[in-house]
Amino acid sequence: MYLYLKALHIIFVVTWFSGLFYIVRLFIYNTEANDQPMPAKSILQQQFTIMIKRLWLGITWPSAIITLCFGLWLLHLYPVMSPWLWIKLGFVLLLYAYHITLHVLYKQQANSQFKYSSQQLRLWNEVATVFLISIVMLVVVKQSLSVVWGLIGLVLFVILLLSAIKIYKIIRLKAANK
Repeated sequence: MYLYLKALHIIFVVTWFSGLFYIVRLFIYNTEANDQPMPAKSILQQQFTIMIKRLWLGITWPSAIITLCFGLWLLHLYPVMSPWLWIKLGFVLLLYAYHITLHVLYKQQANSQFKYSSQQLRLWNEVATVFLISIVMLVVVKQSLSVVWGLIGLVLFVILLLSAIKIYKIIRLKAANK
C-alpha cells in the first residue's frame, strides 16, 4: 500500500509542478497581450483568461490538494522524521506559499490588473524550478547531502538561472530592435 501511495503522491507532484510552470507562462503572455493593438489585445486576453482559469482551477489547485493529502497520508504511515525530511517539509511549506502568491496573481489577472511586467513574471516563474531542484535533491540524496554543499549548489544554480534570464532579455531586446 505504501508504495502505491508514494507513486500517486509523485504523480500529483508532477502534475502540480506542471501547472506551476505553465500558469506563470500564461500570466506572461496575458501581460504581453496588453501591448497589442485592439482587437488583438481583447481576443488574446480573452483566450488567455480561459486557459488560465482552466489550468489553475482544473489542474493546478486539485493537484496541490491531492499532493498534500497523499503526503500527509504517507507521513501517517511512515512517521520517521529524519533531519532531511524536516528540511524538505520546510521547502514544501515555502512551495505552498509560492502557490498562494500565484493565486493572488491569478485573481489580479482575472480582474484585468497587471501589476508586474513580463520580465518580473519571468523571474517569478523560476522560483518553482528552485523549489523542484531543492526538494528532489533532498528526497533522493537524503542523508548523503551536505547542507553546506547543498546550499552552495543551490546558490550557484540560482546565479546561473538569473544569468540565463538576463541573457535571454538582452537577446529579446536585440531581436525587437531589428
